[in-house]
Amino acid sequence: MSTDALTRLHRKPDRAGDRALLDEILDEVKVGTLSTVIDGLPWSVPMLFARDGDRILIHGSTGAGALRHVATGAPVTLTAFVLDGLVIADTLFDHSANYRSAVVRGTLDEVDVDPSHALDVLSDKLIPGRPDEVRTHTGKEMAATAVLALPIREGQWITKARSGPPGEPEDPSQWTGVVPARIAYDPPITSTGDEPPDSVRRLVGEN
Repeated sequence: MSTDALTRLHRKPDRAGDRALLDEILDEVKVGTLSTVIDGLPWSVPMLFARDGDRILIHGSTGAGALRHVATGAPVTLTAFVLDGLVIADTLFDHSANYRSAVVRGTLDEVDVDPSHALDVLSDKLIPGRPDEVRTHTGKEMAATAVLALPIREGQWITKARSGPPGEPEDPSQWTGVVPARIAYDPPITSTGDEPPDSVRRLVGEN
C-alpha cells in the first residue's frame, strides 16, 4: 500500500480535518488504541495517552514484552475516536453518527526527558491539577515505568469528522434528527479520607 493511501481520505475527502482538529481529538480523548504487528500477527491494546506538544506520550511496565517490542522501532499506529452523536434517519441504511477520529503513524522513541514529567503530563490530562496534590514519584516507581513518545509528523497522521443532521428523508412525516453524546462523570465514590480533593471535585463539576 502506498503512503498516499494512508494519509489521504479517498472516500468523503471533505470530512478530512487539519492539525487543529488532530490536537483537539488527542487532547480530549483519554484512551487510544496502539497497534502494531508482532511475529506476523496484528497486536492492539487500548491505553491511556497524552499529547505533549508535537508528540504523544504513552507509558507502561518495563516488563511488558509488547511495549519492549514497539520500543525497538516497530511501526505503530495510535487511533482515537470521539462519538459526538447518533444521527437518526428515516431508514436504517441512512443512519449515521457524528464523530471525530484520528490516526497517527510512526515509531515510538524513549522519552528524552525525566520520565516523571511524562507521568505528570499523563496524569494532568486525566485529572487536571492532580499532580500538584500528591507526592513526587519515587525512584523505584520510575525504574518500573517505561515511557515512550510517538512523534506527530506531517504526512503521518489523518483526521476525519462528521457533523450535522441526517439527509433529507424519503418520508418527511418520519422523525429524524441527532441524539448528542458526551462523556459525563458521576459523583465520586469515597474509599478513604473525608472529602475528595479539588481536582476530583472540578472533574465532576462540584466546584
